[in-house]
Amino acid sequence: MPISSLRPSNSRPLFRSMAMSLLLALWGGGAYAHDDKALRSIVFYYGDDPVVRKLQKFDIAVVEPDTRFVPPSAGATGTRWFAYVSVGEVHRTRSYHALIPQGWIVGKNNEWNSDIVDQAAVGWPEFFVEHIITPLWKKGYRGFFLDTLDSYLLVSGGELERLHSRSGLVAAIRAIRIQYPEASLIINRGFELLPALHDDVYAVAFESLFKGWSEAKGRYYDVPEVDRQWLMERVKEVKQKYRLPVISIDYCAPTHYQCSKETVERIRALGLVPYVGDGRLFEINETVLD
Repeated sequence: MPISSLRPSNSRPLFRSMAMSLLLALWGGGAYAHDDKALRSIVFYYGDDPVVRKLQKFDIAVVEPDTRFVPPSAGATGTRWFAYVSVGEVHRTRSYHALIPQGWIVGKNNEWNSDIVDQAAVGWPEFFVEHIITPLWKKGYRGFFLDTLDSYLLVSGGELERLHSRSGLVAAIRAIRIQYPEASLIINRGFELLPALHDDVYAVAFESLFKGWSEAKGRYYDVPEVDRQWLMERVKEVKQKYRLPVISIDYCAPTHYQCSKETVERIRALGLVPYVGDGRLFEINETVLD
């Protein structure tokens, strides 16, 4: 995938600020108690009009937070409300985009027209919590769905740069739990981060086990068997080694009920938590609950 800009040679320092490094060392990735209630259902809805009476049918509802929607308390609905948060990328429509130092923008994801953020930039963990997480916490969100954790692969050159990026991602994610120990985190993929973060996350999600969506081509597609085998190897490790819930997000056209029904059944048969939505997750698929 082409990248629109090149990273300056001096933009990836080896060390973060001393204060953050010390805090992370003291924290040490301490575990927190997972919810005793088994995760049975989850919905992902990124439209502008979250309908509580539909979303509250699920154990967890992940919504796009850049709306006027105020999440109800979990006690009021029985549903846990998570905000969608992009970690590795930022779209220019986000209110905090203008606050990001230009030197931290190191590339572009052309498929989604978003800027890739240098995860190893000094000050990024603090910025991430202060300008992205804290406003959502104040709005009432107590859970966060962390996306674009592999965007650094679009711009990282060698293994050393990838290592720095992964360290930066760990620092940013762990900074959430330092500031808000009660926060629940679901990561989208980020399998390579789990050795450091498995005690800090509630669940692991991934997309396109059987059915996928291509934003660039605007179409749904069947996932190749080789890709599915690779994903299931990662799933096996997450479930057996880290004992975390695993969520599979697949995609079918909203008018194709049979596709949705069959895909949900196939995912559930593998012991995973299923959600099957439209390509942009603009509709609520209640049939997942059937």
